[in-house]
Amino acid sequence: MNDAESLHEAIHEEVALQSYNDAWPAMFVAERDRLLALFPVNIIDMEHIGSTAVPGLLAKPVIDILAGVGSMAMARALTEPLLEAGYGTSAEFNAKLTDRQWFMRWADGRRTHHLHVVVHRGEEWAERLRFRDALRASPLLAARYAELKAGLVVQHANDREAYTSAKSAFVRSVLGLS
Repeated sequence: MNDAESLHEAIHEEVALQSYNDAWPAMFVAERDRLLALFPVNIIDMEHIGSTAVPGLLAKPVIDILAGVGSMAMARALTEPLLEAGYGTSAEFNAKLTDRQWFMRWADGRRTHHLHVVVHRGEEWAERLRFRDALRASPLLAARYAELKAGLVVQHANDREAYTSAKSAFVRSVLGLS
């Protein structure tokens, strides 16, 4: 499989969940360290977010990384350097975003990392960390989230956007936004 075929497969990859993998934190650290070495001035801080950051939680095997930068202008300015560093993105998707920029790494036709570049300590930064920390702090809440995700993956296995959107009410309720 060449790189273009691998990217096509990763973009259209079915939503699938796995049991928690103890290797996920180390995978985050390796990528965090690589990105901080490449962008030591631009990236202020990085955090492991998403379900792979919650021990014991059922998850898509994709490491979600939150990268904090000084401004959204800086987030947008990192697009070309991140593409050169092995990430891909959708210019159309990112053009619609006001609070973050989104990037994806892939290998062998599957997603390996999602990178969310946001304003460090801004609202998006705080909400994503609050949600992660709420799941880490409450096994009952994490179990409810896992149950929701397991049901949604059956309904939306071939539509990542619908799968993600269907989780938003739960996320908003945990954050006290609904």
